[in-house]
Formats: sequence, structure tokens, C-alpha cells
Amino acid sequence: MSAVLIATADLVDRYGEELDSCDTPLRQLGGRRAFAGRAVTISCHQDNGLVKSTLAEPGDGRVLVVDGGGSLHTALMGDLIAASAIANGWAGVVINGAVRDSATLARLDLGVKALGTNPRKSAKSGAGRKDVVVEFGGARFVPGSLVVADDDGVVVLPAHVGPADIVVA
Repeated sequence: MSAVLIATADLVDRYGEELDSCDTPLRQLGGRRAFAGRAVTISCHQDNGLVKSTLAEPGDGRVLVVDGGGSLHTALMGDLIAASAIANGWAGVVINGAVRDSATLARLDLGVKALGTNPRKSAKSGAGRKDVVVEFGGARFVPGSLVVADDDGVVVLPAHVGPADIVVA
């Protein structure tokens, strides 16, 4: 989304308990500090094959939410996969796990929130599940739900909230 987003703190003030706020201490690692879009979800563990293939598909301004089980043992995304995400129109990626190439990610026009970094590559067999409900940090990410992220965190908005409700008029 190219418009100016309403801050996550203001969205919490507006919607309160209607929205989910992710308590996981995700780091801001991408060059796009605020991003939003409909969620595409993946659940995987130390294998980024499904992440890579998904971000190679048209993103249409969506946000990929990856539950990597909180593992920091291997990176689920690096600069090459992030570049693919940008080329394919993804707004951002939220990863409950690690990424690598963080210096490059910080310069890319992609939102990236992750638990941490590790230079170690992950497996690439494609193990995992796509378009499933994933939960971490007290937040429930349902495929198609509206996700908003900024320096303060990540929120999942209630179903009745649409993209027009999260931008400054």
C-alpha cells in the first residue's frame, strides 16, 4: 500500500480488543518501516522452500506471515528471496524466525519483521503448510486477514476493517 498508514498504536486505540497485537519481539529489518496488506500464511520449520516459491508469485500488495516456530537456527529469508518479493509486488514479510543478509534487507523497499538473524541457510525441500491459520505472540493470523506493521509492532485487524480504514485521509 503506497498511502500513509495509520500507526499501529492508533489502530489499537481505535479498535482495542477487536484486533490482535503480536507480542513477539520482532525486529524491524526491512527498508520499508510501515507496511500493510492481506495475509498469506506459511507454517514451516527451518525450511524456506515454501517461502521462496510463495514470494516468487504475484504479491498484489499482500503480506507473507511465516510461523517458523521461533527458530533462530536457520534463516528463512535472505536478500535474494526478498528481492524476488519486491519484484513480485509483496508489501512485506513477518517471520517468527530468522532472516539473513540484514544489512541488505535494511536497504530494500520491503517491510521485513523477524525475530532475529542468522547467516546459516535453511533446508530447501519445501516442507511446511501454506494458507493455514498461524498463531504466535498472542496474535492469530488467518489467510486474508488485514495485517499492519510499523516500528511499534504488528497488528491483525478485525474482519470488518478494510484497507481504506487504515490509511490517513
